[in-house]
Amino acid sequence: MKLRTLAAACAALTTLAAGSAAFAADAVTAKLQAPVAEKTKFIAGGAMFVCEGDACVATAPTSQTFATATCKTIASKVGAVASFSGRKTLEDAKIADCNAKAVAKADGTQLAKQ
Repeated sequence: MKLRTLAAACAALTTLAAGSAAFAADAVTAKLQAPVAEKTKFIAGGAMFVCEGDACVATAPTSQTFATATCKTIASKVGAVASFSGRKTLEDAKIADCNAKAVAKADGTQLAKQ
């Protein structure tokens, strides 16, 4: 009986570990409104983003990578974001919020609240 319980517990842990690994394998991509001039790397949302052309990609995202805060960091570093996606796509209203800092930076103005 104890052996069956132990086997069931091991199977459950294996399933949980495989599920986490599968989530981490899904890349998070930010399509930019304008391409970057040169290859750029930075950390946002706990993941390394590599930007080339009009895309920034995190191939090893964490559970915190797909977030509006991450999108805002990308926009502030490399410019306005056209779309932000991973397992799902960030909504248009959140993309606009994401780009507010990038637009202000391009206009040369400061935001009252950062």
